[in-house]
Amino acid sequence: MRNLIIRTADEADAALIADLSRQTFYETFAAQNTKADMEKFMDEQFSRELLMKQVCEPGNTFLIAFVDDQTAGYARLKESENPAVLGNVNSLEISRIYVLNTAIGTGIGKALMEECIRLALQRNKEVIWLGVWEHNTRAISFYTKFGFMKIGTHLFLLGNDLQTDWLMKKDLTAFEN
Repeated sequence: MRNLIIRTADEADAALIADLSRQTFYETFAAQNTKADMEKFMDEQFSRELLMKQVCEPGNTFLIAFVDDQTAGYARLKESENPAVLGNVNSLEISRIYVLNTAIGTGIGKALMEECIRLALQRNKEVIWLGVWEHNTRAISFYTKFGFMKIGTHLFLLGNDLQTDWLMKKDLTAFEN
């Protein structure tokens, strides 16, 4: 791969994160969902303004991947309430991890995932977890290769369509810090 850099986003990156979030989400899910559901979700739950606010909210860490100074993908780590299936374990959520369609298969997703795991270990987390749409087989395969396993499901509302996400976790207690 050419020159890959992953860095933590700050307030100055809020617009970039918001635009990248909207672009990658649309690229990933528009073909499998109705135009009306995508528009409703993008306008109400994934607006540029809401996404920009998230960058500086406590408990959020955004990572941006650049290849040769061009934005290629990002991840959002979130200190959040555990789903019931995890109990009280000390965990970190990967709320989002997306790569531009033009950069899929280039190792950027792998590098972002490795950085997410590294940060979770650095923060002494026992588990890293995420939710993934049950029909996103490419992402499920990617997470499985990293040792994530399905532990349950939860519901996700995309527009007016109530969808099922798999909850997946990776145990970090076997790693040495």
